[in-house]
Amino acid sequence: MAKKPTGKNTSGRGQRDLTVKVKSARGRKLSSTRWLQRQLNDPYVQRAKAEGYRGRAAFKIMELDDKYRFLVPGARVVDLGCAPGGWCQVAVPRVNALGEKSGKKVGTILGIDLQEVEAIAGCDIHQLDFMEDDADVKVKDWLGGKADVVMSDMAAASSGHKQTDHLRIMALCEAAAYFAFDVLEEGGTFVAKVLAGGAEGELQKLLKQKFTKVANVKPPSSRADSSEKFVVATGFRG
Repeated sequence: MAKKPTGKNTSGRGQRDLTVKVKSARGRKLSSTRWLQRQLNDPYVQRAKAEGYRGRAAFKIMELDDKYRFLVPGARVVDLGCAPGGWCQVAVPRVNALGEKSGKKVGTILGIDLQEVEAIAGCDIHQLDFMEDDADVKVKDWLGGKADVVMSDMAAASSGHKQTDHLRIMALCEAAAYFAFDVLEEGGTFVAKVLAGGAEGELQKLLKQKFTKVANVKPPSSRADSSEKFVVATGFRG
């Protein structure tokens, strides 16, 4: 009697399951094992390594800029919480920070972070707390004027409590917005990561008072199971 097909490919031909499995290890939490497995199987993580970016987040700012076009040649950009530097890396060629596009204006990229960040060609990176009283003055001095773009991929350290983490990142995003009001040129753009969770209404109201357009976007590279999204506010009223 002929055996029923099992559905398994025993010939070695055809498509194989290439998913990397991570075994649990003593001392490692189950959540850490799941995170590691997700990282190893994430196509954006693999692509970031192949293309020389410092993290998969680089593709988020690429996709946002492809849609809204705020990283233009000649733009002066401030990247808050810039570590590890992926957003700065993406901005360099787009604003022509190295002057490689002949006939185009040369932009400026200023990276700010609490921790030291490895140098990136075309970027001016400073170790600074943007919430310090005179941080806005320092930034405008380093830029030689006001910024055209303030962008932030910052997130507060996770506490493991969803609602607490949501409130923390919204407070951080609101602080970044107020900083942007101090340093942005009229007509400028503010881009920031937020978490869906119910406390973002006040931020939306604030941004709509200060900008002509406010959009909420979840770029394709943002994981489907993540509550993160990005606010893109354009046309700063000054």
